[in-house]
Amino acid sequence: MANSQRYTREIPHRFRLEAQKFEDGFVSLPNRYISPSGCKNFEKITLSGKGKILSYTIISTPSDQFKLIKPFPVAIIETEEGARLTAMITDTPFEKVKIGANVELVFRKIMEEGHSGIINYGYKAIVI
Repeated sequence: MANSQRYTREIPHRFRLEAQKFEDGFVSLPNRYISPSGCKNFEKITLSGKGKILSYTIISTPSDQFKLIKPFPVAIIETEEGARLTAMITDTPFEKVKIGANVELVFRKIMEEGHSGIINYGYKAIVI
C-alpha cells in the first residue's frame, strides 16, 4: 500500500516535529536533502511547537474527507526555529485567526484513509 508506506516515512516530522537545520541556517520540515542555497550538511532538531501565522485561509469547500468539519481555517506557520509548514487551525474561534497570531502545534487526528481505515495523526495549530 503506497499510502501506508508514506505514512510510515512521515512519522518523524508528523509525530515528533523533527526537522533539519542546515549549516546555512535553513530549517526544513519535512526533510529534504539540500537547502535552497545548495547546502547539504544538516543536523536533526526537534521543533518547540510554537510559531506564528504568516498567512491563512478559510476552507469552505473541502475534499470529502473533511466535509463534516467545514468551514475550517488553514494557515502557513513559521515556527520559532524558522521552519514553515501548513496546518489546520483547531479549537480556535475564527476571529482569533490572524496574521501574526501566536500558535502552538498540537498532536491530533487528521483524517482516516478511505477503505484502508488507517487513521492519520499529525499536528494542527491552536492560537494561544
